[in-house]
Amino acid sequence: MPIYEYNCDSCHQEMEVIQRADEEPISDCPQCHEPSLRKKTSLSSFQLKGGGWYKDGYNSSKAKTSHKPTSTASAA
Repeated sequence: MPIYEYNCDSCHQEMEVIQRADEEPISDCPQCHEPSLRKKTSLSSFQLKGGGWYKDGYNSSKAKTSHKPTSTASAA
């Protein structure tokens, strides 16, 4: 589930909330109890790390080998 950032216009409290993407944004601040929370627009923290998911997932070992034509005729 994604993490959303909220900012309260009344008490200036900042918080992160884990919510499903289809849930309505929360509006009541848990600190001052005013309906003044706004969802912030921020960069995603989603990163792909590790053993090369693209390289390992989409290329096969057969695709890495080169196909050289073999000739049985001798060059004259």
